[in-house]
Amino acid sequence: MSSKKPTFQVRELALPVYLPSLLFAAGESGLIPLIPASAEKLGADIPTAAFIAGLVLIGTLVADLPAAAIVNRFGERLSMIWAACLASAGTLLAVFATNIYMIGAGVFLLGMTAAIFGLARHSYIAETAPKEYRARALSILGGMFRAGAFIGPLVGAWIIQNYGVEIVYWMSTVFCLLAAIILLTTKPEKMPNTPPNRAGGIWAVARLEKKKLLTLGIASSMLTFLRTVRSLALPLWALSIHLDASVTALIIGLAGAVDFALFYNGGQVIDKYGRRFAAVPTILAIGIGIACIPFTSDSNSFAVVAVALAVANALGSGLVLTIGADLAPEGARNEFLAAFRLMLDGGIAAAAPVISVLTIAVGLSTGLFAMSGLALIGAYLMNHYLPKYGIR
Repeated sequence: MSSKKPTFQVRELALPVYLPSLLFAAGESGLIPLIPASAEKLGADIPTAAFIAGLVLIGTLVADLPAAAIVNRFGERLSMIWAACLASAGTLLAVFATNIYMIGAGVFLLGMTAAIFGLARHSYIAETAPKEYRARALSILGGMFRAGAFIGPLVGAWIIQNYGVEIVYWMSTVFCLLAAIILLTTKPEKMPNTPPNRAGGIWAVARLEKKKLLTLGIASSMLTFLRTVRSLALPLWALSIHLDASVTALIIGLAGAVDFALFYNGGQVIDKYGRRFAAVPTILAIGIGIACIPFTSDSNSFAVVAVALAVANALGSGLVLTIGADLAPEGARNEFLAAFRLMLDGGIAAAAPVISVLTIAVGLSTGLFAMSGLALIGAYLMNHYLPKYGIR
């Protein structure tokens, strides 16, 4: 694109992308932990409450593909503004809900807006950040998500302690609206729309690019699957070895701090040494770490594995987003990224049910060993196909 600047600086993305992303993530993350309890108060039983909580991810999956047409039609900036406004509407629908259908609709809408907001910011960075800065730019985006996921529940916990659960819904509304206001007040010339795609629709693009999606798309979805398994397996294993809840929270919080502290270093490594250099060790290290979880039996060994997994995860920060951006063809960026992101979100969605089924069938420890084996397949696909598609 001709508007790319040779003297690009990552801080140029602070107001158009990073701060709104931080606020959006904080608003969504602060609300999600409360959804099951809120649904239960409206008469839902435990399975129904769990389903309503899962509507966030279902909404994201449903909207992943249509998001491409929306971003093409309105551009990145307007798409993010409307997504943030509609997310606020979703939280308001939830706070005023008088039955489970209303709160379910609000949660579903929140998930759909996350897909649109996510594609718009991903596409914008993919187009505006030069390739040699792309991983750093996208690793910071990942860092903003991590920060928002930390800030939202933390502020929410303080609000619940002092003012009650209902105010957290208002907090989420305000965070999402602030994201929209920042984007609205950002001058259009500071965030010009990238060229619209004219590729004939998402299914046509998916057919043309199916080899990329069926190789590196699957490898990337395996990485997001393993990352989600890591997040779910650590507290489950801590429970199985009878760690005190406060100790578990402290260790996982420490691991989260390490993950956050190193996210930019991950982007530097990817940009300097190449995608394959980071991708293969990252997915193997996460797989090995998951396989090591069943060998922990006390707080010390559990902490070592949790922190090691955090380091592995951080050094791959922004990796799958960068691979998606590198693979996206000219003139069909949004369509390709929408399909690619659907695969990533599918990997995230699959983690919880797979853990549940394997735990019932063979036990948690054996299930973790089985799932860690996916790292070998993912590493092979990354090692073989990244250079094949000209990605160093």
